[in-house]
Amino acid sequence: MSDLLSRTRTAVWHPCTQMKQLEAAPPLAIDRGEGAWLIDPDGRRYLDAISSWWVNLFGHCNPRINAAIIDQLGRIEHVMLAGATHEPVVSLSERLGRLTGLGHAFYGSDGASATEIALKMSAHYWRNTGQAEKNGFISLKNGYHGETVGALSVTDIALFKDTYAPLLRHTVQVPTPDTRLAEPGESAEANALRCAAALEAHLAEHAATTAAFIVEPLVQGAAGMAMYHPAYLTRARELCDSYKVHLIADEIAVGFGRTGTMFAFEQASLPSPLGERGSKPTAIRPDFICLSKGITGGYLPLSAVLTTDAVYAAFYGDATARGFLHSHSYTGNPLACRAALAVLDIFEQDDVIAANRVKAAEFTGILAEVSAHPRVRHFRHLGMIWAFDVADAAPGFSARFHHAALAQGVFIRPIGATVYVMPPYVTTADEMRGLAATLVACLSNPDN
Repeated sequence: MSDLLSRTRTAVWHPCTQMKQLEAAPPLAIDRGEGAWLIDPDGRRYLDAISSWWVNLFGHCNPRINAAIIDQLGRIEHVMLAGATHEPVVSLSERLGRLTGLGHAFYGSDGASATEIALKMSAHYWRNTGQAEKNGFISLKNGYHGETVGALSVTDIALFKDTYAPLLRHTVQVPTPDTRLAEPGESAEANALRCAAALEAHLAEHAATTAAFIVEPLVQGAAGMAMYHPAYLTRARELCDSYKVHLIADEIAVGFGRTGTMFAFEQASLPSPLGERGSKPTAIRPDFICLSKGITGGYLPLSAVLTTDAVYAAFYGDATARGFLHSHSYTGNPLACRAALAVLDIFEQDDVIAANRVKAAEFTGILAEVSAHPRVRHFRHLGMIWAFDVADAAPGFSARFHHAALAQGVFIRPIGATVYVMPPYVTTADEMRGLAATLVACLSNPDN
């Protein structure tokens, strides 16, 4: 294993890493995976408490996803999607359309690519409809949408953004409805609506030059799992409709069941139409949805953007320049699409959303001792995501806590002073009890 670590420092440039730090704190060497566990070359096991950057849904080496990929390997591994098509990409697009209420899936390979696609598609739509001046974008403060140039322009994390500021397009950030920032005595819903008023004020003045508002529904991941009330999304949908601005739902991290529904936007509802007594509120629908991470269960790189028929129609015509001229070599890769189809099969066949609701309630109870720890602030939970802030976190807390947990067989990476848990859905109650015990032990050590 020491040889592997030496070689990785020599040959690999690791993401989001100051490489010099690997001299004192080498990365975790992994040989294989099994369910919710990562296993190193010496056979030591580590609970993957953050689903390998939030991508793994149904465990490592899942036999059903493995079988789908193996079957596809015997058919076609890849064919370019410009001028060709294949069954896996068509079937996946149809199923995603039924799930989201949107259509015509456009594929990339990662979350940042999906953001780029949605931003370009929105601005191009307005150009195609004779409103080229509508090319500005709005996002939330502390939001994260990726690290390519366009995606970074709508991201508001200084650590990622400041160095590349000269390369980025100017965008506008409006106040985040993060419940932790509510005023004294203010409810989560009131906080959300107060922040939505700031969005309205901006749109009232700048809608004529604004293409879209992009938002992470219900949870801002890189902001430290900042959670907020769905009333914000409802109001954002109403405002975007009123001011003729696209609403882009960045469900890259929160889609596929993470927040307790298949997609987080489903938890925001519009009131019943006037005059329809007894009718139920309907879930909002974004103009674009960006999907990635869990879409393949953590197996293969894939992202997708789905949009409305109206947006699609604006690109349809005889002129090539009117089409959406954007591409990736591996767009709609058959192996990745088969993995995604296997993931959707598991959701349907195992009634995963309902099962996760039961599991989430049990896991929250298991984490009660963690939430009651004197160092813990703002313990919060939504679906299969748990997070808390550490009140007295000193500089270097994240790295210290990470290594302390590793020593106890748990792979976890805090975001600043925020510790979060986002385990694979196959995690058992006993495994969660072990995780809770590790969290308490790490919190109880004042050196962490």
